[in-house]
Amino acid sequence: MRAQIYLRVAMNDKFIIPLNGLAAGKNEFFWQADREFFNSFENAEILDAQLDTDVIVEKSGRYIGVDCDVRGTVTVECDRCLDELDMPVDVEIRLSVKYGMEENSEEPQPGEREVIFIPDTDAEFDMSQIIYDYVCLSLPMQRVHDEGECNPEAMKYYGCPIEIEVSEDEDVANPFATLKDLFK
Repeated sequence: MRAQIYLRVAMNDKFIIPLNGLAAGKNEFFWQADREFFNSFENAEILDAQLDTDVIVEKSGRYIGVDCDVRGTVTVECDRCLDELDMPVDVEIRLSVKYGMEENSEEPQPGEREVIFIPDTDAEFDMSQIIYDYVCLSLPMQRVHDEGECNPEAMKYYGCPIEIEVSEDEDVANPFATLKDLFK
């Protein structure tokens, strides 16, 4: 039975996995992504973030497996009332990192790891772009508060709050009024 090395490294705002010198076995990295992280990508949609990123890197020979869990909340604008809205984030990223040129391969099937190819000369693997992409893709297209939670002041202007009553005299002025009796 082989003993596994399990190392926990706490890092902030680096999102770098040092491939050179990475111990065989499991290595754990912990990062936090906040507003500054998303601002570095010039993302104006995410107003704030409190995300914990837990990464387990398993190295065995030339095989490098990366299991990354991102959990927390991001703050965006509500599409309906434009107030701040906290959206939960729970993303699992499963990668296999391979050295060399990208091979022509099929898309990964559900449950399979995404394969990332890096040059043989790379000594570090930067996870920041991958984490950013996965978090952004996990957010829904329409971001709105639950029913009744939108800002009531803003909701006064949403839709048509004034009811318009049409009298029969106004019907005559309508050019389509004659068509209403067409199927009678």
